[in-house]
Amino acid sequence: MSTTAASLRVPQATMSGNKTVSTAPLNTKRKIVCFSDFDGTIFMEDTGHILFNAFGCGTDKRELLDQQIKSGERSFRDVSEEMWGSLNVPFADGFEAMKDGLNIDPEFKNFHQFCLNNKIPFNVISAGLKPVLRSVLDHFLGEEAAANIDIVANEAEISEDGSSWKVKWRHDNELGHDKELSINEYKEVAQLESDDGTIPMIIFIGDGVSDLPAARHSDVLFARRGLRLEEYCIENKLPYIPFDTFADIQKEVIKIAKIDDEKTKGEGLPSNFNPRANMWRRVSSKRAIPTFAAMTPRDEKMFIWPETFTEQVKA
Repeated sequence: MSTTAASLRVPQATMSGNKTVSTAPLNTKRKIVCFSDFDGTIFMEDTGHILFNAFGCGTDKRELLDQQIKSGERSFRDVSEEMWGSLNVPFADGFEAMKDGLNIDPEFKNFHQFCLNNKIPFNVISAGLKPVLRSVLDHFLGEEAAANIDIVANEAEISEDGSSWKVKWRHDNELGHDKELSINEYKEVAQLESDDGTIPMIIFIGDGVSDLPAARHSDVLFARRGLRLEEYCIENKLPYIPFDTFADIQKEVIKIAKIDDEKTKGEGLPSNFNPRANMWRRVSSKRAIPTFAAMTPRDEKMFIWPETFTEQVKA
């Protein structure tokens, strides 16, 4: 999740000797699963901000509402409903504005092809609206390529004339997301090992502090350089790898996968194993993702999640 669109810069494509990073198969044994934020990570701008600024509450009001979330004055769900409810634009017209206003990471398409070639599942986790994110990916990647990306986000009801945009929350409570319910949901499909009996390596990619709930539960964390997630990792001495474009991520994934293969031959735990990542491993083989990860917490005081998120919930 992006901080502010104005704080983001569009990176230049990363090349190695005038060649992009190889998308060839790794031929390593361990399964890798990728989870990524959307706004500010795959795309440099925030899809919601583009719509709110142009067709809804406007820039000044949106920034005020964002501050109310950060201060804890209002819940994420409450503010989000006001923002989305302020829109008065047909989906097609709003989508045209997003096509004009969005910049995809220049190396994401190459990275996605790398994932496809290596059978690496790539999942988007977002607090945005699924129909918006799906349409954006279809446009920038092509429908065939985008169909390989699973999106966990909120559904929406949008009237034909665009006068009503209503979020269909994943949970029916004041936060739009109940952590205990989420834990119970992922426990129902819990399975530590993937289908072939190996333990997958979990990678998370993000840019903002709101990505921490998911990021802290990965074996490998990539944080966009110069933004809030990297700053937080430095301040709190959390292990991470900075990136400017997805080419940087691709090079590191190749390196990490080969090191793990040399050390473990794909057996047992990943060489950079993080016990917190077990909740992702438990659901990755079922092609399901913990519902709680699709929502943004109310404020930064909630980002350091307690150990109960990887332990059994008491009755």
